[in-house]
Amino acid sequence: MEIERKFTVRQLPDRLSQYPVRHLEQAYLNTEPVIRIRREDDRFYLTYKGSGMLAREEYNLPLHEESYRHLLPKCDGNVISKKRYLIPFEGHTIELDVFDAPFSPLVIAEVEFETEEAASAFLPPSWFLKDVTYDPAYHNSYLASHKPEMP
Repeated sequence: MEIERKFTVRQLPDRLSQYPVRHLEQAYLNTEPVIRIRREDDRFYLTYKGSGMLAREEYNLPLHEESYRHLLPKCDGNVISKKRYLIPFEGHTIELDVFDAPFSPLVIAEVEFETEEAASAFLPPSWFLKDVTYDPAYHNSYLASHKPEMP
């Protein structure tokens, strides 16, 4: 089960380059339910995500690079590329996604939780702007299936 809140950001945090960063590329074979392939640096995954906004089922299966390359042309819509910074914050990890073109300058912060109660109690840092957890326009599956415009 994935329990996650999403936020836009007011500004990037200071010293962003000091945090670990991953390079992600992902594309969608299906959006209802979500079936996604992802390259995360030199690792590859096939992911299934159930319905839901705050909490939903999620299963990640490892792929070989050859399988990823085989599936990539079969995906619909936009391939999403982004840098993901991992920022510790009060016992959590903020996953700050800085999107590459054609979605830049979009930046989304995601925070995962063990329980829905913990998600509801979370107080975001001052550099977060708007909670977009329940706005489907900020889901990557939406971005993959729509024109590259700022939601």
